[in-house]
Amino acid sequence: MKAHLTRRYLFSASHRLHSEEMSAEENQSTYGKCNNPFGHGHNYILGVTVSGPVDERTGMVCNLVDLDGFIGREVLARYDHENLNTLKEFAQTVPTTENLCTTIYEIVKRGFRHAHLERVRLEETMMNSFEYAGETETIQIT
Repeated sequence: MKAHLTRRYLFSASHRLHSEEMSAEENQSTYGKCNNPFGHGHNYILGVTVSGPVDERTGMVCNLVDLDGFIGREVLARYDHENLNTLKEFAQTVPTTENLCTTIYEIVKRGFRHAHLERVRLEETMMNSFEYAGETETIQIT
């Protein structure tokens, strides 16, 4: 029997949406107020969905301690209270929430071995969320 588990995490980070490949006018028209030179912040809600067989002994898809520990070490410690523009993974990439979502997916996909990663969902605001489930699927914007 396969089941899905989604765990939610909270973190805060700031960013400035700006591309060195575009002129100041293009950046302003593309990113609007999010191109503010001083940046702006978000209180993100991260949802990580894993799946697998329900272990007959424990009754769980995976141990939450394992998932929480991994996300805490590899994701929250990396991004919480950080300016995303200053991080190496965004040195050449605009730190949009779409790009942050796919980056977090890759971190979890590479390192979490206790269950199958289905998708990562990142809520930026009450009105914007982004979901990524690997290269075979596309980013869903809701």
